[in-house]
Amino acid sequence: MHRKEVKMNNLKVLTSGIIKNNPTFVLVLGMCPTLGTTTSAENGFGMGVATMAVLILSNLVISLIKNLIPDKVRIPAFIVVIASFVTIISMLMQAYVPALYASLGVFIPLIVVNCIILGRAEAFASKNGPVASIFDGIGIGLGFTLSLTLVGAVREVLGSGA
Repeated sequence: MHRKEVKMNNLKVLTSGIIKNNPTFVLVLGMCPTLGTTTSAENGFGMGVATMAVLILSNLVISLIKNLIPDKVRIPAFIVVIASFVTIISMLMQAYVPALYASLGVFIPLIVVNCIILGRAEAFASKNGPVASIFDGIGIGLGFTLSLTLVGAVREVLGSGA
C-alpha cells in the first residue's frame, strides 16, 4: 500500500471513531459510565481520558499478541489485558488526581467491562496492525471523551445552573 494511502486510512480510522462511529451518540455503547459519571464536565472528561488511555494501550497490545492467543481463550485474554491497563490507570489517577479518582469512584474499575473497549479489541485490534489499532483507540477514545464531556456539561448546567 502506498504511504499516502496508509496515512489516509489511519486518518479515516481516527475520524470515524469521533463522528461516524461515536460510541455514545451513534452506537449507543458505554451508557453505564455515560449516565453514572457525567455529573459534571470535569468528571466526564476525566472518565473519557481514562477510558481512552485504556483503549489505546489495550488495542496496541492486543494487536501485537493477537496471533499468540488461541481462539478458545481470546475474550478472557482480552479482558486480562484490559484489566491490567485499568489497574495501572486507576493507580495513576489515585496518585496524581485523587479528587477526580474519588469523584469517579466505582466507575473506574468498571472500565474493564466497558463494552466499547472489549468491542474494539474484538472487532478491530484483533484483526488489524498496531498503528491502525492505535489510531482506532485514539478516534474511539476521543469520540467517547467528547460525548462524556458534552453530556457532563449539559447535566452540570441543567442541574446546578453553573
